[in-house]
Parts: sequence; C-alpha cells; structure tokens
Amino acid sequence: MMIAMQYSFTLPADYDMGIIERRIAENGHLLDGFPGLIFKTYLYARRDDTATGSAENLYAPFYLWQDAESMHRFLLSAGFQGVAKAFGWPQVRVYPVLSARISEDVTGVVFARREMTDIPPYSDLTPLSSGEASNGALIDVTAWDTTNWKKIRFTAGKNVQTGTGQHYRIGHISLPGGTAAG
Repeated sequence: MMIAMQYSFTLPADYDMGIIERRIAENGHLLDGFPGLIFKTYLYARRDDTATGSAENLYAPFYLWQDAESMHRFLLSAGFQGVAKAFGWPQVRVYPVLSARISEDVTGVVFARREMTDIPPYSDLTPLSSGEASNGALIDVTAWDTTNWKKIRFTAGKNVQTGTGQHYRIGHISLPGGTAAG
C-alpha cells in the first residue's frame, strides 16, 4: 500500500527563505533514487510570494512511498535526523493513499497545492477511492486521514494552481532511479 507523508515547519515572518532555497539546492539530490521513494517534493512557501498566497513562511516536503518499510528506512536515516536537528522535531503526518497519478515527465514542475477537506460522519466512503479528474496536474495524489476524517488531495504542475488549500513552490523533486527534477 502506498503511503503519503508530510511534515511542515512554520518559520518566523522575518526568516530569510533564501536559506531554505539554498538548502534544497545543495541537499535535494541526496534523496534521488532512495529505495522505495516514488517521489519527494521539496515544498516551500514565502509569505510575501503572491503566486502562492501563503500567510506564512513554510518548509513542508511531501513524500509518496511504495510501502511502510521504505518510509521507516528514511525516518531512521541520517537525512531525517539532519532535518530534525536543523528545524526541530516535526509531527510527521502519514496517510494511506487512495489514488496516485504521476506523469512520465515531471520535469519543470514548479507549483503544488495540498487541499484537506472534511469527510462528513457516516459518509459513503466508496467514491473516495475512485479518484478525481487531475485538471492537467502532472502529479495527483488522493489520500485520507482516518484519525481526523480528512481527504488530502496533493497536486503539482508547471503553473500556479487555483483553488483552496495551501499553495507551494517546488524547489526539487527526488525520483526513483536517481533521476530528479527541479
């Protein structure tokens, strides 16, 4: 079963986000080809960026794993320990994946959006697993948080995405086989 994973760091309003961009540029390639990683998007948002419209400065990578064992291997790695030492101990959110579509060519993917919507009590859950139209997104993942009954929709593409949710820029994408984008 595929697993989506995300953690997020809210940074001070006056934080130099160039530090995050440099960190991604210098270290993003380190997860290229990581066993069991389908992709990792190195996401960030600047509070002064009109394209993302973020109210906060954020660093919030989003991962798609083949299975729990692969995710565990990363969380036990020196790479994750380095992030925790640099920014603090994050709350790692883990979501079972309902559907995932990744284009053959994600080169040039620049923007992402994560939308979380409530799943009303006693809903018919069957439609959640059918997936939705991707609206031209090159990456489209639907997952769910069954602890808080939320549907998570993560999309990424070359253009700013419209709609509600948190919008991000993508600094780098780590992919299987040592190939990368960004």
